[in-house]
Amino acid sequence: MNLFDVDTPALIVDLDKMESNITEMAAATRDAGVRLRPHTKTHKIPEFAHMQVAAGAAGITCAKLGEAEVMVDDGLDDVLVAYPIVGPSKIARLERLRERARVVVSIDSLEVAQGLSRVGVHGAGPLEVYVEVDTGHHRLGRAPGIATAEVVRQIADVPGIEVIGLLTHAGHAYGALDLDDRAAVVQRETEELLATKELCASLGVSFSEISVGSTPSARMEALRTHDGVTEVRPGTYIFNDTAMVNLGVATFDTCAAFILATVVSRPDRQRFVIDAGTKCFSSDGVGRANWLKVAGWDDLRMDFTTEEHGVGTMDPSGGGRLEIGDKLLVIPSHVCAVFNLFDAAVVVRGEDVIGDVQVRGRGKVR
Repeated sequence: MNLFDVDTPALIVDLDKMESNITEMAAATRDAGVRLRPHTKTHKIPEFAHMQVAAGAAGITCAKLGEAEVMVDDGLDDVLVAYPIVGPSKIARLERLRERARVVVSIDSLEVAQGLSRVGVHGAGPLEVYVEVDTGHHRLGRAPGIATAEVVRQIADVPGIEVIGLLTHAGHAYGALDLDDRAAVVQRETEELLATKELCASLGVSFSEISVGSTPSARMEALRTHDGVTEVRPGTYIFNDTAMVNLGVATFDTCAAFILATVVSRPDRQRFVIDAGTKCFSSDGVGRANWLKVAGWDDLRMDFTTEEHGVGTMDPSGGGRLEIGDKLLVIPSHVCAVFNLFDAAVVVRGEDVIGDVQVRGRGKVR
């Protein structure tokens, strides 16, 4: 079957490009001497996670227990759940999951550690945890230094809990639009983590692990092994998207995931409408340059989306012809959100359809 015979809208994965991206990041981290633990929230597909592990990843990262359950069900056995696990039902699920795999969790408070205590006390061994540090993203974690060191000391005293390291997510690296600014973010991040690790040791809690993450900063972070970084957790790199292109860590040629859409209207010489809107692309990145990019068409620009419609403009001076029924490959702005909107992805090599793969982690938000 030819790619352009696929009914639309459809989520398309270019297998050659995806394999190249997997190989490149695995080689970069291996050469730097740091472990790669890719974040599977980007794709939510166990088959792709197995490919990442086969290429050299030491394990995987999941955002939620539901994603981790899907991955462990498929035989992946070394999982970090990078999210605080709160509540009796989730704690019971974590206990069951640990019977089948090594599961590490990240936390940022004594209260969550106390809730998880029974998992380690009654399980096969202590529950390994990372303590999350806020190095600038201002989402989870306390500030580096004494604020984090104090909570680490408290968590380490909780029965059944073993603190194995510090974890952070440099989400603010997305705001660093040039390499110098991004390098400054990474340098500050690693320096603060190392200082916090030493402060923890002075309070009687020693560990060796420092886990960092985000595709924009991952390659720079991997090179900070001399500062103590032991693990990186990029996710988006497996496909890339327009956000990664705009940040200079990818090119359109390395983008491996697309929405195939059909032109359903040409109201005038400039305007065109495709059959994919926010229910396919999400609304992330609206207003950013090259927010959505039509692959292979330099004279097409996507202007806005509603739920079921994507509206764009064609430059009539470009000389191209665009007609109702034509199909376009559109690179999304935030590929992680896109995969959670589709039941399956169509896998291709070039224009040859290889088959479908189910997005088995879709909707696993608990």
